Amino acid sequence: MSVKKKLVNELKSFGITTLYFALWFGILMLIKVILLEKYKVEFEGVSMALIGALVVAKVILILENVNLGSWVRKKPAIVDIIVRTLLYVGGVAIVMLLEKSFDGRNEYGGFWQSLENVFQHADIHHFWVAVICVTLAILGFNTISVINKALGKGKVRQIIFSPIKEFK
Repeated sequence: MSVKKKLVNELKSFGITTLYFALWFGILMLIKVILLEKYKVEFEGVSMALIGALVVAKVILILENVNLGSWVRKKPAIVDIIVRTLLYVGGVAIVMLLEKSFDGRNEYGGFWQSLENVFQHADIHHFWVAVICVTLAILGFNTISVINKALGKGKVRQIIFSPIKEFK
C-alpha cells in the first residue's frame, strides 16, 4: 500500500472516529446546557467538545494498535471489548487529570497541588460525569469495532445505512 493511500485511510479513520466522539460529546454538552439552564448558568462548550473529540479519537486510534496478548484473543469478544474499554478510559482519564492539573498549576502553586485540588474541588463531579460518558462512548466504539472486524471492513456501516430486511 502506498504512503498516500495509507495517509488517506488514516485520515478517513480519524475523521470517522472524531465524528463519532463529537456526537457523544455534543450530547454531553447539550445535557449540561439543559441542566444548567435551571440555574440560569450559560454554558458554551462547543469548542471544548470538538477538541475533546479530536484528542480522544487520536488517543483511541493509537491505543487500538496495542497488542493485548494471546490470552485476550483466546477469550470471547466481550473480553476484548471490556479490556480495551478499560484501557482506553484509563488513558483518557489520565489525560483529563493532567489537563486539569496543568490548567490550574499557576492558580494552586504547582502541578501537584493543582492535581490534589482536582480531587478536593467540586469540579471532581464534572470529571466523573465526563468519565462515565466517555466510558459509554468508548464501549460503543469498541463494540462496533469488534463487530466490524468480525463481519468485515465496512459491513457495519453497510448494515446501518441499508434498508432493513425482514428476517425469517
